[in-house]
Amino acid sequence: MDITLTLLIIGIFLGFFIQTISGFAGALVALPFLLVVMPLKDAVCYISIFYSISTPIYFYREWKNMNKLLLKKLIITSLIGILIGSFILLYGQPIILKKALGLFIILFVANSLLNSKVYHFGSKTKYLLGLFGGFFSGVFSTGGPLYAIIIKNETSEIKVFRATMFGILGLVSMMRISILAFEGAITTTKLSNSIYVLPFFISALILGKMVYLKLNEQFLKNFILILLFISGLMLLIKN
Repeated sequence: MDITLTLLIIGIFLGFFIQTISGFAGALVALPFLLVVMPLKDAVCYISIFYSISTPIYFYREWKNMNKLLLKKLIITSLIGILIGSFILLYGQPIILKKALGLFIILFVANSLLNSKVYHFGSKTKYLLGLFGGFFSGVFSTGGPLYAIIIKNETSEIKVFRATMFGILGLVSMMRISILAFEGAITTTKLSNSIYVLPFFISALILGKMVYLKLNEQFLKNFILILLFISGLMLLIKN
């Protein structure tokens, strides 16, 4: 087994293990492993393939817990953002935007820890954050933390947060992979390599669900804030 396939397996397994527990951060966990052996565009393609496989599974398991109204509000602007972001992914790499996203996430986490008051976003803010969530999903596959910020502020139950995150990230991934496939970025080599990774990916979904069921709600809320902080830090300091 060559180093590319080994790191692809490790990245996808760890990414989707964390994703299944928390509802997001799969791409942020997987990307550092994948970027060691491949360019950003290829890494995003692989992550998109496995997000697309997991989407029907997550929807089947979590549909009843999803906040459907919030999903509807986010999906239209997310599509616009993905179109812009995917274009930039294929033809450029705006690293400064990635660092700006990291700083925004860190400031949000700091505010959440220091200020106990819950701030509810207005409709215009939700649409704007949905647009940027789609954009960063398209260009870096890292829109999850932005969606997590929106959904965390609109849901009080961890199971609704987690399920709604599965919903929006799944829909975003289906849109993103359609664009990448249309542009010819999803090659037969990537699909062939993905078959080797598939058993490890399925194991990640099963083990992640088992761990999630054993964790209490307060721990998961703290875990989500920690993940957000780490995500922001990684985006801020890594090129």
